[in-house]
Amino acid sequence: MRRRASGTRLEDIFERVQAGYKGDLYVEVVPRTFSVLVREGTKLNQLRFIRGFDPPHSDHKLDKLDREETLVYMPNDEAVDATISEGLRISIDLQGISGADIIGYRAKQHAPLIDLAKINHYNPNDFWEAITAPKSDGLLLNPDDFYILLSKEKVRIPPGYAAEMVAYDPAVGEFRIHYAGFFDPGFGYGNNDIKGTHAVLEVRSHEVPFLLEDGQFVGRLIYEQLLGRPEKTYGVEIGSSYQSQGLSLSKQFKRF
Repeated sequence: MRRRASGTRLEDIFERVQAGYKGDLYVEVVPRTFSVLVREGTKLNQLRFIRGFDPPHSDHKLDKLDREETLVYMPNDEAVDATISEGLRISIDLQGISGADIIGYRAKQHAPLIDLAKINHYNPNDFWEAITAPKSDGLLLNPDDFYILLSKEKVRIPPGYAAEMVAYDPAVGEFRIHYAGFFDPGFGYGNNDIKGTHAVLEVRSHEVPFLLEDGQFVGRLIYEQLLGRPEKTYGVEIGSSYQSQGLSLSKQFKRF
């Protein structure tokens, strides 16, 4: 997202708007996997307001929050200590939750057009190839193919916080994870009555094949404290689509 400068050049920093700016905002839309149809009024992104410029996150504060709220559960609802190192570390599940045969999906090439306004409409078999649990512990990502995979952990975002997945982390490998990486307040939390939700991970390898192994750390969640608790938090009562998700596709597709 960029603003149009008035008598000056565009901002050097992409997706940033200076304090005090008034004017139009422009969004660059580039479909990477499927061709999509949008209309006036289609919601494509979010505008988030941050007090201060890139305030540094604190592993010490995140560790304290984990002790107070329990941020991570395993699939059997067992509470575990979060792995915290420059954020909350997220690992990949390639074995299948509760013995499920399908552990992910790979997008098909040359698929039909998707109208983003149509909910629970498209047959997923026309767009996705199911991936079964590998016989070994590894899954080889094809260059530039798009994958839907699942985190091994179930995570929680307390209502007074939001979180964002680091999309590309050179410390974990040459791939990009979670293009839609914002986690709303209350995700996997509810009214403190939900023991976490798996993170659906959108993964694409950069130019070269990449071997993922079960349990490998693939990303990290950065938690940011809000100025106040929102009136409405993520959950089924407001129609949130992924509050108790397992492996699932976006809401435009019918359920398998």
